[in-house]
Amino acid sequence: MTRKVHSAKARSGSGQPDLTPEHALVSLVLAGYRKGWFLMADPRAGPVEGTVEWVQPTSRAIIPLDERFHVPSTLQRRVRSGRFLVTTDRAFSSVIRACAAVRRDARGFSPPVRGAGGTNNVSSESGTETWLARPIIDAFILLHKHGVAHSIEAWLPASALPESASGARQGGAEESVRLDLSAAPDQPPSPHVLVGGLYGLSLGRVFCGESMFHRADLGGTDASKVCLVHLVAHLRRLGYRLLDSQIANAHIAQFGMFEIPRAQYLRQLESAGTEAVEWGALAPLPAPLGKRSPRRRAGGGA
Repeated sequence: MTRKVHSAKARSGSGQPDLTPEHALVSLVLAGYRKGWFLMADPRAGPVEGTVEWVQPTSRAIIPLDERFHVPSTLQRRVRSGRFLVTTDRAFSSVIRACAAVRRDARGFSPPVRGAGGTNNVSSESGTETWLARPIIDAFILLHKHGVAHSIEAWLPASALPESASGARQGGAEESVRLDLSAAPDQPPSPHVLVGGLYGLSLGRVFCGESMFHRADLGGTDASKVCLVHLVAHLRRLGYRLLDSQIANAHIAQFGMFEIPRAQYLRQLESAGTEAVEWGALAPLPAPLGKRSPRRRAGGGA
């Protein structure tokens, strides 16, 4: 079923903010998001400036920040295993560019479309369909520099990458992003490689989740989901009221996602205020992480 949305071209004369003057990007984008709009490009048109639109769905997908947040048991184990090093705001531009390189069937916290061969790997092929056009990427990199857009990153030690990722293991793969932790007192001196992440926009006590990705070819299966668990814990600790995933999809439904009407979303957005929140570093995860799936008893008894 097609979801109704209000949309407007992000260009002069549309009645919505003009994205062309770089000096006005931050204030204009923030103004649009505070009125309940978000940016989206036509994935069929490619990275062309004129294809960017402001969109406002009739309902909004919300990931709960209270006890309704659901973490599947398998993901609980993945998170607790400590397989990934998880950071925030260490590689924002790399995260958003990785998200843009993945074909998608929806926006928000949605998974990549499975391409030829059934992989979820990041693709750098020209013509890849994405709603993340170049003007949106540039705008969010500016928003990050102004402290209102943030990323969560998942890393693996280069030495732990699969043998098939030999280029990334040796630091020679152009598409791999490496993090040198040798200067961090509490971290091992080995280089790490970016294998997953997510990013979004902070509006007062509301966080608008934009996109996520993972690198299955680098051993990053479930890396974006682990980042989401860390994001929810971070938002709870900072007193956020709403995690907006924008448009519902099956990928985020597993986390307890629900929808609210546009009018209700706008009221909650207004009540969350506009004061900037000190983002800070991630803290250790609490226990429990969220609501868990009920265990099935042997024999099917109640």
